[in-house]
Amino acid sequence: MTLEMIRPFYAMEILGRAQAREAEGHAVCHLEIGEPGGMPAPAVRAAVKDCIEGPMGYTSAKGMRPLRERLARYYDERHGVAVDPERVVVTMGSSSGFILSFLGAFAPGARIAVTRPGYPAYRNILASLNMQVAEIPVRPEAGWKLTPADIEAAHARAPFEGLLLASPANPTGAVLDADELAAIIACCERLGVRFISDEIYHGLNYTGRDVSALETSASPIIVNSFSKYYCMTGWRIGWLVLPEDLVRQVEMMAQSLFISASSVSQVAALAALEERAYYDGRRDGYAENRLLLARGLERLGFLGAGPSNGAFYAYVDASPFTNDTMDFCIRMLEEAGVAATPGADFDRTDGHNYVRFSYAGTCETINEALGRMERFLA
Repeated sequence: MTLEMIRPFYAMEILGRAQAREAEGHAVCHLEIGEPGGMPAPAVRAAVKDCIEGPMGYTSAKGMRPLRERLARYYDERHGVAVDPERVVVTMGSSSGFILSFLGAFAPGARIAVTRPGYPAYRNILASLNMQVAEIPVRPEAGWKLTPADIEAAHARAPFEGLLLASPANPTGAVLDADELAAIIACCERLGVRFISDEIYHGLNYTGRDVSALETSASPIIVNSFSKYYCMTGWRIGWLVLPEDLVRQVEMMAQSLFISASSVSQVAALAALEERAYYDGRRDGYAENRLLLARGLERLGFLGAGPSNGAFYAYVDASPFTNDTMDFCIRMLEEAGVAATPGADFDRTDGHNYVRFSYAGTCETINEALGRMERFLA
C-alpha cells in the first residue's frame, strides 16, 4: 500500500463545511460526527485544580500509575477479568493507540483485515504506516456482523497477520454477543491472526451488556478511549491493554512518538471513571434519540433505518433518493442546513448508497433536522 491510498476523512470534511456555513451566519443541524457533549463537574474540577495547583509535566510514557491501576480495576468490575496495570498504556486518544498497536505488533508491510463498512481512519493509519489492508465485507442481512466463516474465507483468498474489529461498530452500530466474539477470537487463534479489539463504544449498548475480548483471551490487543461514553473527545485521552509480549516494545515507541498523554487529561479521566451514573444517564438520552431518529428516517423513506444496537449512529440506505450520497450530503448541508456523513467514508466500494447520521446530540436537533430533511426531500 502507498500513501496514495490515503483519502479524506469525509466526516471531518463535512464538519469543516458545516462550520464554515455557521461562520457565515447559517444554522446547521450537526448529525455528521460522533460528538457527545457534557462532562460531569467532578472531572472538570479535577482538571482545573491540577492546572492551578500542580505542575503540568510529563508523566510516564505508559501513563500515571493511579490511572493505570484504576483502568485495571475497571476490567475486574465490568468484565470479571484480572488485568495487571503494567499491561495498561494510556494514550493520546484511541488514534495513537492504533498507531502504537500496529507498529508494536506487526512488521512493516503487514496485512491487517478490517470490516467494510468500517471506521475510515483504520485504512488511512495503516496506509500511513505502509501497511496493507484486507477488507472483509459485512452485510445488512447479517446485521452487519462479521462471522468466523467470513474471516476464514478472506484469509484463504489472501492471508493476513491481524484483524481489527469494533463492537459496538462504527458506522453500523452492530454489537457482538459473548459467544459471537469468542468464536471470532478462536478463529483468529486457529489461523495465527493477531486480534485487535476496538472497544471505544463500550458503554453505549442498548440491547445487552458490553463484552470485552479479554473475557475470552489475554492475547488480543484492546483499544479504548474516553472520547465516546465519557464525552471527552477534545481531551484526547484513551488507553490500551496489551498482551505481555508487546508491553515493553509499545512503551519504548510511546516514549519517542508521543512522550506521554496530557497530564491534565489523565487527571480528568481518572475522575470521570467514578461518574458512571452520570454517563449512564447520557446513554439513556442517546437511546431516546436512537428511536426518534430511526422512526423519522423510516418515515422519510430511507431503507434499513431500524434502530442500531450500539454506538450512536444510524447507517441507512439512501438509494430511494440518490446513487451518489457524497453529492447528496453536500446538497443537504448547503440547501437544508443538515450535516451528515456520506457512506464513502466507511465503504469505498458500496458506500455511495449509504449515509451515516449521528444521534449523539439532542432530541431538539434531531427533530429540527428531520423537519428540514422532509422539506429538502420534497
